[in-house]
Amino acid sequence: MTESVSALRTQKPSHPLPIVKALPVLKEYYETLFSVYGPQHWWPGRSRFEVIVGAILTQNTSWTNVERAISNLRRERLLTLSAIRKVRTARLAQLIRSSGYFRQKARKLKSFANFVYANYAGSLTRMFRAPTEELRRELLAVHGIGFETADSILLYAGRHPVFVIDAYTRRILQRHALASPNDSYQHLRSLFERSLVADHQLFNEFHALIVHIGKTFCRKSAALCESCPLGVFLPADSPVSIELRRRPELSGPSRAAERQVP
Repeated sequence: MTESVSALRTQKPSHPLPIVKALPVLKEYYETLFSVYGPQHWWPGRSRFEVIVGAILTQNTSWTNVERAISNLRRERLLTLSAIRKVRTARLAQLIRSSGYFRQKARKLKSFANFVYANYAGSLTRMFRAPTEELRRELLAVHGIGFETADSILLYAGRHPVFVIDAYTRRILQRHALASPNDSYQHLRSLFERSLVADHQLFNEFHALIVHIGKTFCRKSAALCESCPLGVFLPADSPVSIELRRRPELSGPSRAAERQVP
């Protein structure tokens, strides 16, 4: 059950950003990636609500599966807050079955729609006018919305300057010896937000570029560092560098980077 907005706004931030030392090199990472790949045009969505639906459905699944679910919702004209609120949960679950955990995600979509109606009269415009940290705290109180989902909603649908941390971000930072496995979500978010200008477009592009690098080069099973534009930043004494020298087969086949200068 969602707490009332008035109650939440009287509380102190429950997840304050820790104070961390800024890393100026992150700006160099962004500039390098943007010069190579240019704008990523992410997050795909025809409306702010479609972006929000995608942020909830993409939990623990691939984007291909999400696209199928969203296509079903679009066909049934259910990509609005009012439609999600009115549709039967069982029917909604079947329409988003491809996204996995479909019964849970149907309840999450319902919870979000009910939250917006209960606290913002069903208006996303009114909701996104709320101060970033206040709205973030409110979103985190909604059933099924965690840090990454809340921040994706804030950044991609609401254009709030919040940096999204995901598995790709963690992997790249750890392999570049810029973070440890024990670093919290809030610690990593603070690392980016204190190292970069607070600009939603910059955060949008940088996160999308990180996702591209994670899928293309910095894979979980293989690190294609020689082909990666960020390879030049990889410390020689980082764990992944040492492991790649010891076991070169882990770097995968050598191939030219798919670089496209805009």
